[in-house]
Amino acid sequence: MTTGSDPALANTATVTADLILNLADEDGRMSALERKLAKFVLADVHYATNASITEIAAGAGVSPPTVTRFCRRLGCASFSDFKVQLAKSAYVGLRYLNPETVTSTSAEVAEDIVTKAQNALFEMHRTLDLQRIEAAVDLLAKASMIYAFGSGGNSSMIASELQNRLFRLGSRISASSDHGMNLMLAAAAEPGTVVFGSSFTGRNRELTHCFQLLRDRGIPTIALTQDGSPLAGVADVVISINLPEGKNIFRATSTRYASLAVVDIIANLVAYADRTKSTRILRRIKEELIQHRDGDDSQILGD
Repeated sequence: MTTGSDPALANTATVTADLILNLADEDGRMSALERKLAKFVLADVHYATNASITEIAAGAGVSPPTVTRFCRRLGCASFSDFKVQLAKSAYVGLRYLNPETVTSTSAEVAEDIVTKAQNALFEMHRTLDLQRIEAAVDLLAKASMIYAFGSGGNSSMIASELQNRLFRLGSRISASSDHGMNLMLAAAAEPGTVVFGSSFTGRNRELTHCFQLLRDRGIPTIALTQDGSPLAGVADVVISINLPEGKNIFRATSTRYASLAVVDIIANLVAYADRTKSTRILRRIKEELIQHRDGDDSQILGD
C-alpha cells in the first residue's frame, strides 16, 4: 500500500516529520501485523536503524514484503528511507513517547522536587569556578550600564532576577528577553557597558549572535550557560552550569535553582564590592517599605 492510496497517511512530509509518534499508532489505524512491526521497532530503535529488512521481519514475525508495505504506509519511499527517517526521529527523544514511570502522590512529588533542587545546588556548588565568578563580579561592579539578556522561560526569569538583585545595590541595569531588542541594545552599547546573558543550553542562536557582535565591538560579556556551547564560545566570562536533565519529562528542570543561586552569589559579592553604596541604597528602599507597606523592619526587602 502506498501513501497515495491511504488518505490518512497521504502527507508524506507530515508523516515522516515524527516517525516515532506515527509508530506509536495513538489513533489505532494500523493493522494487527503493522502493530507487531511497530512494537518491535519501538522496543529497540537503535537495533531497528541498523538491522536488515530480513532481520526486522524475522524479529517481528512477519514477511519482508510486509515490512516494505509498512514502510510505505508510514510515508517512506523505501525500507532504506524508513531507516534514515527513524534515525532522525529518534533524536527527538524516546522518553517523550514512553515517559519514565514515576510516582505521583503529593508526598512523593514534593520529596522528588525538593531532592532534585538540593542535588542541583550541591552539584553547582561542587563544580563552581570561583575565579570566573570573581571575574564576572569585577565587571558588573565597575559597569556604568548592565544589560541582562535572556531567552525562553527559564533564562528570561534569570535575566529578570539579576536585574531584581542588582538595581537595589545601585547598579544601572536593564533586563530584556526580546531578541530584536537585545540585538539593538548590543549594537548601541557604549564603552562601560557589560552584558550578562543566560541560556541553559547555550544554543540560542540570537543570543549567540548578540554576544559575537558585542565581542567584535569590545563590549565585555558574561554568560551563564553550559560549557562548550556556542554561547560559551563567544563570551568573555563563562559561568558554567552543567547538570543532567534527568528522565522525568513532567518535572521542571532543577537547573533553575542552581542558576538562581549563582545570581544570588554574584549579587552578594557585588554588594560587598561597595558596602557603603549598597547599604545606603538598601536602607533608602527599606525606609520607604516600612513607611508605606510594613510598618516595621521585620519583613523582607521587597516582594
